[in-house]
Amino acid sequence: MDGSVRPQGSVDDGDTRAQPSAADSRPAYVPPAERPTQPGPDGILFDFNLGCRVLLPAGDWRICLRDLDTGNILFQSENTGAFVSSSKRYFVRFAIEVWRGGQSVFRHDYDATAREVLIQLPVGTLGDTIGWFPYAVKFQQRHRCRLTCAMAEKLIPLFRDAYPDITFITHEQVRPEQFYASYCVGLFFDDAEHIWQPTDFRHVGLHRTAGYILGVDPQEEPPRLALPDDSRPLAEPYVCIAVQSSSQCKKWNNPHGWREVVAFLQASGYRVVCIDLQAVHGAGLAWTHIPHGVQDETGDRPLAERARWLRHAAFFVGLSSGLAWLAWAAGTPVVMISGFTHANNEFATPYRVINWHACTGCWNDVRLRFDHKDFLWCPRHAGTERQFECTRLITADHVRQTIARIPGFAGHAAASATIPPSAG
Repeated sequence: MDGSVRPQGSVDDGDTRAQPSAADSRPAYVPPAERPTQPGPDGILFDFNLGCRVLLPAGDWRICLRDLDTGNILFQSENTGAFVSSSKRYFVRFAIEVWRGGQSVFRHDYDATAREVLIQLPVGTLGDTIGWFPYAVKFQQRHRCRLTCAMAEKLIPLFRDAYPDITFITHEQVRPEQFYASYCVGLFFDDAEHIWQPTDFRHVGLHRTAGYILGVDPQEEPPRLALPDDSRPLAEPYVCIAVQSSSQCKKWNNPHGWREVVAFLQASGYRVVCIDLQAVHGAGLAWTHIPHGVQDETGDRPLAERARWLRHAAFFVGLSSGLAWLAWAAGTPVVMISGFTHANNEFATPYRVINWHACTGCWNDVRLRFDHKDFLWCPRHAGTERQFECTRLITADHVRQTIARIPGFAGHAAASATIPPSAG
């Protein structure tokens, strides 16, 4: 049975408190209103905020929750007044049927047309939000609802003018009592019962999990970006790079890699521009500096400024990190150097660089639990000579060959002369 019955007047607000944000111990999502927000007959209240919720006053009741798309009865109960809540918090097209004293008194089929719907995206993430937001757009288009998206304040300017029919707010601005339905999009590592997601995100990809949570087509689609200044920042050809990430396993751990690739790009006629947030980043004894000789555009700058640099770049070279997702949204070819994720985890790019001869894909292994607090997380080879081999064994030559395949690459002729025919 997919649901629960609590005594009339009690409330089930889910386990959002068990989903802390990356920044602190606050809930990652604003809990739903204490009582269901939609009035029905005979004192019944209902809504679809984190599942289907029905509040029945004192009386002789029978209630049934159905999935309209599968025809399954998910929950049914006889009671004398109760708070009924489905266990599933992701999108299900519910039907509610209620009888009182054996007589049918209420039937409601989920219909979000012209109704207020909230989709919450957790703060503290750049790439995740960029990857997930297009599925919120698909939800709005499918259901023709009045959509509100709650996200990190710094990301709102990227989307607000590009999507004028969507309301963008921070989590602090959420007023849960106004919504007919609400959904939380995120990475739920320990959701063995599939309460928050119908399938484990490690199976379907970081961004496509939002399609499954929201019940829309999981086919990827980059979001539109609205930039206040879309002018070209440099007249000469340039390439953007980003070398930093939140964990060492996400970085390119080949000690010569960035130096050699930067030299290759400069010899090919490009200025190389680093757009990381920080010029130096790390923890303990592991620190990464931006490569020598690049133009330093690091710093705490608006994301729209970084998107401007990316939109006019010949291409972007980076990691499985937020700036790669921003480059994808900006329409820039992305050379992604990654081994800790499986190749289907991120958006599709023909310039993915991965070494299948090394250990790969620990992030997508459902047997392993990623530890955000362990900067040196390497679950299979920590403390051995094979630690971080997934990117340490990606060579600069491998990256150079991949770059040389990009149409319009300035150094294509010269590079082709030095690359073996088997390189593609």
